[in-house]
Amino acid sequence: MSFSETLLPEFDAEMKSTRALLERVPDNLLDYQPHPKSMKLGRLAGHVAELPGWGMMTLETDLLELDPSNWKPWIPKSSAEILEAFDKNVAQTRVAVASASDEKWAETWTMKFAGNTIMSMPRSAVLRSTVMNHLVHHRAQLGVFLRLNNIEIPGMYGPSADEMKFWEPPASAQTA
Repeated sequence: MSFSETLLPEFDAEMKSTRALLERVPDNLLDYQPHPKSMKLGRLAGHVAELPGWGMMTLETDLLELDPSNWKPWIPKSSAEILEAFDKNVAQTRVAVASASDEKWAETWTMKFAGNTIMSMPRSAVLRSTVMNHLVHHRAQLGVFLRLNNIEIPGMYGPSADEMKFWEPPASAQTA
């Protein structure tokens, strides 16, 4: 079985869970910021929506050079824009992942920031760490931001506390 074939079920599951969380992002909270050092909710959700696209970039380029003098973060203007970007990035990356050979996954990919090498590793490691794990990390942050605003959170690897209420016996059964 190829690396792509082993990765796709995990990719699909993580993207499904991520979309379920992004669907909960309300337009009226895009400027919410729980702490001065935190990203605003809209920027964080936008970053989560962008990250799947890094998988395609990892497979289609050998080097990413970020120049802080001309880099501007994407700040989405609506929840619909976030979901549209996420869906596009997931679809494009899924095609790239499915068609990548094991030889392609073994090739080195490099990221530089202001001329300094930040990482240089096999594409397979980049996809797992910088795309998938990075996505899960920021998705968890997004869940906290939503929870702090009393927005119900969908389960990621099982039911969430919000979903567990459906498993509890009705109040009438508890008093019997």
